[in-house]
Amino acid sequence: MSEYTENPEDTKKKTKKKRPKKSLFKELAEDILLLIIVLGSVFILKNYVLINAVIPSGSMENTILIGDRVFGNRLTYEFDDPKRGDIVIFKFPDDEKELYIKRVIGLPGDTVLIKAGKVYINGSDTPLDEPYLAETPEGDYGPYEVPEGRYFMLGDNRNHSADSRFWEEKYVEREKILAKAALRYYPLSKIGFIS
Repeated sequence: MSEYTENPEDTKKKTKKKRPKKSLFKELAEDILLLIIVLGSVFILKNYVLINAVIPSGSMENTILIGDRVFGNRLTYEFDDPKRGDIVIFKFPDDEKELYIKRVIGLPGDTVLIKAGKVYINGSDTPLDEPYLAETPEGDYGPYEVPEGRYFMLGDNRNHSADSRFWEEKYVEREKILAKAALRYYPLSKIGFIS
């Protein structure tokens, strides 16, 4: 009597199941759904989470340079108000079609005085500590009485910055502040968080 042994190849053939082939319509529908999800995510990120800014001038040197590309976080001020020293992206008060990036110096209700280039807040005898300045500022400006719900902005490259001191409308309304500058992503050699 001979023993029968099953051929392993025959077993593989029996157990291997064919996957049902997707119809062209189903594949197309899945691709369209994926595209909608990707575009929806980009729309939400661009309009509600991040703002992209390309720096056109040297007004924020040496913190941010001409040609730098920066992401601003739109969510920061959904839960908190801008603080003195924050670098913000906002609608320029004299032409709201333009976006500007500057540092918050005067908060609502503050009195800002600039003497010999140094900033004094609310009559203090001690100037504001500003280690980020590109060079020693010059000039006397103010006093500026910052209205409620508005902010006074200055550039870090103070001697070469068109900022609140020179605008027709001196102050930025709270709702016109779009984002806090968060991350420089270009040039790659300088990628990092902004402060």
